[in-house]
Amino acid sequence: MTGFAGFDRSDYPGPAVMKWLLANTNLKWAGFYLAPAPSHQNTSWMDADDADFEGWGFAPVYLGQETIGPGSHRVTAAQGAIDGADAAALMTKAAFDSGSVVYLDLENGPPLTTAQREYVGAWCDAVTAAGFAPGVYCSFLFAGAIKTLRPKARIWAFHVRTTAEHAVPGATFPTPDPASSGFAGADLWQHDDEAIIPCAAAPYGMLVVDLNSANSADPST
Repeated sequence: MTGFAGFDRSDYPGPAVMKWLLANTNLKWAGFYLAPAPSHQNTSWMDADDADFEGWGFAPVYLGQETIGPGSHRVTAAQGAIDGADAAALMTKAAFDSGSVVYLDLENGPPLTTAQREYVGAWCDAVTAAGFAPGVYCSFLFAGAIKTLRPKARIWAFHVRTTAEHAVPGATFPTPDPASSGFAGADLWQHDDEAIIPCAAAPYGMLVVDLNSANSADPST
C-alpha cells in the first residue's frame, strides 16, 4: 500500500503556490497550522482565503506545550485540558467540520515523560469532548506509547534521515506507506524534513517544505 503525498510548513505559502502545487505535483494535502497557539503565533494559514484551499485536503496542526526548543513549556494535565479546548475552538474558527481530526504537535524525541503523557491524555480528552477527533504528531520512537495512552488517536509519525536543507526533485514526490515509518500503526508519515522542492510560483522557483505521506488524501477526515 502507498499513501497520498502531502506537505507541511509553518508559513502559508500563498494562493499562487497552492494552486501551482495542486496543478503540477502529486501533492494532495497540506498541514494547516491552527493559530494563535501556545507555541505557534503565526496566523497565516488561518488568515488565508478559503477559496485558496479548493481541491486540497488538510491535516490541522496544533502546537501546544513543548518540552524542547522554542515555544511554551507548561506540560501538565491541567494545561492539556485548556489547550485541547483551545484547539477545538480554533478548528471551529477555521471552519473544519465537527468530528474532524486535529493533530497535537510534539517536537521532542524520547523520553515520553509522565508529565507529557498526562498533558497529551488531557488534550485528547478535551478535543473529544468538544466534538473533534484527536491525533498526535510525534516521533516514531514513542508513537506506540501514545497509541497505548489513547488508542483512538490518529498517529502522524516523524522519521526523517536529515534535518538539514536539501534538494528534492519534483514533481512526483514519494508516497511510502505510513506503516513503514517505524510505527506500524501510523496513519501519516513525515518522511522528509527541510526539503527544497521546485515550485515555479514561489520566489526563486523553490519552496522549503516537510514532505509527508498519509493513508488518506484528507487526513482531517
